[in-house]
Amino acid sequence: MSTNGRLADKVALITGAGSGLGLASAVRFASEGAAVAVVDLDSAAATSAAEQIVAAGGRALPVTANITADADAQRMIAEVLAEFGQLDVVFANAGINGAGNAADTTEQEWDRVIAVNLKGVWLTSKYALPHLIERRTGSIINQASMGGLIGLPAIFPYAAAKGGVIAMTKQMAVTYGPDNVRVNAICPGTIPTPLVYQSRVDRGAAAPDADQAALDADAAARFPLRRLGTPEDLASIALFLASDEADWVTGGIYTVDGGRSAF
Repeated sequence: MSTNGRLADKVALITGAGSGLGLASAVRFASEGAAVAVVDLDSAAATSAAEQIVAAGGRALPVTANITADADAQRMIAEVLAEFGQLDVVFANAGINGAGNAADTTEQEWDRVIAVNLKGVWLTSKYALPHLIERRTGSIINQASMGGLIGLPAIFPYAAAKGGVIAMTKQMAVTYGPDNVRVNAICPGTIPTPLVYQSRVDRGAAAPDADQAALDADAAARFPLRRLGTPEDLASIALFLASDEADWVTGGIYTVDGGRSAF
């Protein structure tokens, strides 16, 4: 992998990097020269992703952590600093589905979704920020969602969490801009992954044995670009925000949704 790419000499931490969008971004970041801390709740997934990067000539560290736990968040940052000596990019990508509406979401489900999709995004940066501030450099990327920008049915707790991520991103950008720490958020549209397929089932939009390819084709017709996204589409905007090319970019909320939120 490249040692003089767009992220040469940088260290990136990506949560939820054992699969899906996080894995695609981890591979892309490593291909552009970054050393990548691959964080996942699933230790086997984190190890597999790190091994994939190393096999391709990159540098990677698998880290097992529960991003909803303060002690784990503190430990994962400590592990990255112990291994690489610095941290430049934090991509809070990890998330879970959250089906339901205001009248039928249980308190237990609300707490679970908010813990991962909102609290976990905050904790991912909490212990990285002192290091970034001390070095007066850094890029924080928060994974939000199109569902946090426009009204979509049957994802009430998920939408609430992602809307919170958007507000949190703007507040952090204003607070830490004077320290030269940039904070931006990405709002993906539908990108077919196992998480998306499970979300369809959870919110009653598809049966467990549904033809997901056919559902993808139907969904694509609702997007102006007439296709769904790919993990690589997401990785490309994340790479830009992580790189020095975005050196004057902070507080931005970037839709990667084929134009869906323009309606």
